[in-house]
Amino acid sequence: MSWEGKLVRALFVIIFVATAYHLRPFRLSHWEAGATGAVLGAFAVWVEIRLERASLKRLIGAAAGATLGILCAFMIGHLLSLTSLEVRERSFIQVALLLVMSYVGVAIGATKGDLLNLSALGGLFNTEWQSKKTAKILDTSVIIDGRIADVCETGFIEGALIIPKFVLRELQLVADSADSLKRARGRRGLDILQRMQKIATIQIQIVEDDFPQLREVDMKLIELAKKYDGKIITNDFNLNKVAQLQSLPVLNINDLANALKPMVLPGETMRVLILKEGKEYNQGVAYLDDGTMVVVDNAKKMISKTIDISVTSILQTAAGKMIFGKYDERPPRPEAPSQ
Repeated sequence: MSWEGKLVRALFVIIFVATAYHLRPFRLSHWEAGATGAVLGAFAVWVEIRLERASLKRLIGAAAGATLGILCAFMIGHLLSLTSLEVRERSFIQVALLLVMSYVGVAIGATKGDLLNLSALGGLFNTEWQSKKTAKILDTSVIIDGRIADVCETGFIEGALIIPKFVLRELQLVADSADSLKRARGRRGLDILQRMQKIATIQIQIVEDDFPQLREVDMKLIELAKKYDGKIITNDFNLNKVAQLQSLPVLNINDLANALKPMVLPGETMRVLILKEGKEYNQGVAYLDDGTMVVVDNAKKMISKTIDISVTSILQTAAGKMIFGKYDERPPRPEAPSQ
């Protein structure tokens, strides 16, 4: 909760207390009236907080249920007025019916409200439903990765990009880490967010939603995706699997990158720059422009040189793609002169 919201709620309770203290309803003393006002003001704030967390479907269902309950109570109360019951008993039954029917209507309406299809109503409700359906929630890893900013700049991402406060806190902790590598990653993530906020074609929303009962950020992201009925954008393998197990849609940046990579088949020739020594004997390692690792046999002596290799195999994993190739150290045979 922001400090502005806390200030508004505190002012509301103070005004409620001052009003009750001054007016003294039900002939209460000043202090009794003030205490009553404080209890009623705090109760109103509690109800407002609970309603704030409720979905639009539940609010509509609760309002409809309360309306039907009140109408039913008035109808039954009118019939009771035609009976020979004493006024005191009839009044008690009418008030009790009003309270019970209203409560039952709110409870049942809120429960059944999840079955409403707001998109069929069109207009404002359709816009709200569509905005939730297109909402995408970013996790810490995909922000640090940075490729999401490049995708947004191309215009392929639509709808709101939601960044919860607990992800920002985790990003800040990484940026303040004593480890220099983690600190650099965290600061890179903050720079990426600033870059994304300047992109005119997307809408960045910082949300206050948190789930104190959950300690792991991944589980909080999953609950947030359920609440907003949105999609999680990540490149975290474990989060991807857990979300899929709960039937939540996930947009994996690694999957997108793999889908856009040029197809390379075994037996084809590639030209690569050998950058370092591989783990196995006489291996060299190169990288394509998109970051794909290329492991080359017989290329240990060719570090810092650009060579032609023959692709032998391709390994596709959820974490990315690896290409294996072989460098032929023998010089090509000269072509026989034509007769």
